[in-house]
Amino acid sequence: MEKIKYGIVGMGNQGCYYAELFQKGKIINGQLIAVCDNDSLKLEKAQNKFGEILYFDDYKEMLDSGEIDAVIVTTPHYSHDVIVNESLSRDIHVICDKPAGVFTKQVRIMNEKSKNSKARFTMMFNQRTNCVYRKMREIVLGGDIGELQRVNWIITDWFRTQSYYNSGGWRATWSGEGGGVLINQCPHQIDLVQWVVGEMPVKVRGFCQYGRWHDIEVEDEVTAFFQYKNGATGVFITTTGEAPGTNRFEICGTKGKLLCENNKLIWYKNEVDSLEFSRTSENGFNKPNLEIIEVETDGKNPQHAGIINNFTNAILGLEDQFVQGVEGINGVELMNAIELSGWKNGEEVSLPIDEEEYIKMLNSKK
Repeated sequence: MEKIKYGIVGMGNQGCYYAELFQKGKIINGQLIAVCDNDSLKLEKAQNKFGEILYFDDYKEMLDSGEIDAVIVTTPHYSHDVIVNESLSRDIHVICDKPAGVFTKQVRIMNEKSKNSKARFTMMFNQRTNCVYRKMREIVLGGDIGELQRVNWIITDWFRTQSYYNSGGWRATWSGEGGGVLINQCPHQIDLVQWVVGEMPVKVRGFCQYGRWHDIEVEDEVTAFFQYKNGATGVFITTTGEAPGTNRFEICGTKGKLLCENNKLIWYKNEVDSLEFSRTSENGFNKPNLEIIEVETDGKNPQHAGIINNFTNAILGLEDQFVQGVEGINGVELMNAIELSGWKNGEEVSLPIDEEEYIKMLNSKK
């Protein structure tokens, strides 16, 4: 069978990890042909590790070489849209690492470029392959928790030392990354909180603390409040300054609650919808009977290799594409809304956000 020929742009830790997946035979119908980095030391290191493939110090030269069918973009955040756009304009298929961009206007332009290209485009949302999150989404979108009431995610197990931030001058800066814990550590959770629930909040308040636990200029402590179109509420809490941390994701509805913690999914399933029970019960203190179920999943969690394999097979027409690249804008919009509200001392921000206001304030932070 024909194999899709890949190139990788960016040979830092993540780029090398992707290259290793090919080297170890984890990408069944894909072949690594070339890698690119503008840092000569990283390129030399890659050459010593990965041997007889092509090496480039200019990604456009790699794209124009005619050697690759698809590219994986894993570079600093601000350059994602530029490289994705250049690839799509050449009808080269693209996998973009998270986040899609630093601000929504970048991503909106990128999505338009995708619509006008013959190439496929996906985001590296590897956490969507996790069987627990897939099952949560299936239950919620199937209506089995009833009307949405509350969404809570405490994701505070991102502890980082000052040494981590000192390891690169671009880290934890507005000009280098465009933010802190939201845009560096949390893009997967920010994506999942809207993907699993099946909708975006309509209003957001963000309470961010900048350099609270580290000597950095961006946020390392965040509490965000969400409001959904039906009036349901949500809370998203994250930090890089807490140890031990917590990873607890709850979705509550009138038919029960889903709890994801410690890689397990527990379903507190009401016998009767709580709204109906409230209307009909004659006892002011009664609660609906419930069943507590540890939900069975298919056990599959292929992560990065799963996304690359699916994308490769989609190019070959062997299966449907799991993640559409244009979906990357949702997480960026939610991150931008939290950040914008934080800059405005917790003022309520409606979605979609004012893109020009966001860019103006971000540039002032730079």
